[in-house]
Amino acid sequence: MISGGGTGGHIFPAIAIANAVRERESAAQFLFVGAEGKMEMEKVPAAGYAIEGLPIRGFQRGSITKNLALPWRLIRSMLKARKLVRTFRPDVAVGVGGYASGPLLAAAQRMNVPTLIQEQNSFPGKTNIFLAKKVDRICVAYAGMEKFFPKAKILLTGNPVRQEVVRLAGKHPRGLEHFGLQAGKPILFITGGSLGARGVNRGVEAALRDFQTAGLQVIWQTGTPYFKQAQEAVAKLNYTDCKVHEFVTKMDYAYAVADLVVSRAGAISVSELCLVQKPAILVPLPTAAEDHQTHNARALTDRGAAVLVKDTDAVTDLGPTVLRLINDKDALERLQLAITGLGTQNAAEMIAAEVIRLAQKAPAQKATAINA
Repeated sequence: MISGGGTGGHIFPAIAIANAVRERESAAQFLFVGAEGKMEMEKVPAAGYAIEGLPIRGFQRGSITKNLALPWRLIRSMLKARKLVRTFRPDVAVGVGGYASGPLLAAAQRMNVPTLIQEQNSFPGKTNIFLAKKVDRICVAYAGMEKFFPKAKILLTGNPVRQEVVRLAGKHPRGLEHFGLQAGKPILFITGGSLGARGVNRGVEAALRDFQTAGLQVIWQTGTPYFKQAQEAVAKLNYTDCKVHEFVTKMDYAYAVADLVVSRAGAISVSELCLVQKPAILVPLPTAAEDHQTHNARALTDRGAAVLVKDTDAVTDLGPTVLRLINDKDALERLQLAITGLGTQNAAEMIAAEVIRLAQKAPAQKATAINA
């Protein structure tokens, strides 16, 4: 069983782990567990895997009434998670983060099913810290995580990413054709992740005229909420070299043509940037739990491998920072050199090997606990 979701940053690594397990164990059976109404309920079946949803929700900041049902949702989720574990009888349960991971792994642990968590960020969430007390293995993406987790349980694997996204060899010409761009002119790729990024989008909109004057070609992934506003802003300027996309499906093509990337600092975005070795400006999401995106960004910026712009400063600082970097070849080369080697190519395979090892652990003991 694999549990987690809420964003592409949780969903796609979960699918990558499942694919890697299936490559080694073709007869393996999988059941994903997500949160009802979240994007995993669509993305996981599209990848060919079955999924069940829990009625779990996160805490809604600034709204008392929306949180009144949270205790009941948690109880229902715990009961359903226990039923799913008893019915599916997994050999191992994996949590990748997201609302559903907590109830599912807690239920599996109580039934003595071997468990593994994959912590994607450099600063873990409270759920994973709690689960780590009884979990069998903790796969992490950053060194130094023993200050949060038991050292004996930690395995440094990096984050699993979609391999088709980070394989860029020979894709530059196809990327230019796909996005309708020209060779020889600087290209900026802006991505706020699967759900978009309001702060980043506002910073880009404020800088559009300057980008146009500087002759930048832009691929701008806005997310759904900002898409129409971005289209209108670009049309008003008749900025034909700015290509606005609600969602970029060919991320590999975008990375292949980009001279500079502007991105949130989600764990998977950072891992992808390390593997494609692209100069980047990171704008961490300020409302992320435990401010983990700023910690992720600092893991690069402290090494000179990226530049950080605060979300609150994006409107005033993002445009000038982009123009300063994209016209400075030496600065871009320094960023590219510094980020080289910070990614892990075979993370999914390493995690899959641990999943298989745990799945073979004490099956008789597990069966007794599930049947209890």
